[in-house]
Amino acid sequence: MTTPNPTIPPAPRRDLVIAFLCGGLVAGMVGLSFAAVPFYSWFCRTTGYGGTTQTAAAAPAQISDRIMTVRFDSNVAPGLPWRFEPEQRTIDVKLGQVVTVYYTVTNEAARVTAGQAGYNVSPTTTGAYFTKINCFCFTEQTMKPGEKREMAVVFYVDPKLVENSELDGVRLITLSYTFYPVRVPDQASAESPAPKSGRI
Repeated sequence: MTTPNPTIPPAPRRDLVIAFLCGGLVAGMVGLSFAAVPFYSWFCRTTGYGGTTQTAAAAPAQISDRIMTVRFDSNVAPGLPWRFEPEQRTIDVKLGQVVTVYYTVTNEAARVTAGQAGYNVSPTTTGAYFTKINCFCFTEQTMKPGEKREMAVVFYVDPKLVENSELDGVRLITLSYTFYPVRVPDQASAESPAPKSGRI
């Protein structure tokens, strides 16, 4: 008597192939979602989309006589017990003039807390011309109980703005920061040294 050859029935084999394909699709979508974040960040920095500012290592070669008023805005998201404010609300600058301004942040909690700032400028069309040389944004800040710091922003408004006729009527740019809570590093939460203040 001939023993039947054990084979995988067609239906289960097809189901197995479909399962592998679905698993690969899910893995690919997860990978793309992670890749989308740095790509979107690069796109915004390059184009100024959504009021994202530019970065530079040095001052521009020229300074224009056109004056722009820059307004400084500060916000703290719910869940972060910080007081955050600019040392001055507005400043008049020439296009191409490098300026340093300071924000003051104070941890009003009786515990170690941490935050990270995001930013944008408005009108959003000026983002392509608002250029930072140094900034505390996107750097995680861990603050001890009662600690106070002054954080610097070094920037200029690119003189090339005058070449954009759509911005001829713009006289005010608002630089807005928002601090969001982040998880406190384990080592920092275990320490409890005396509070201090200083510029960074």
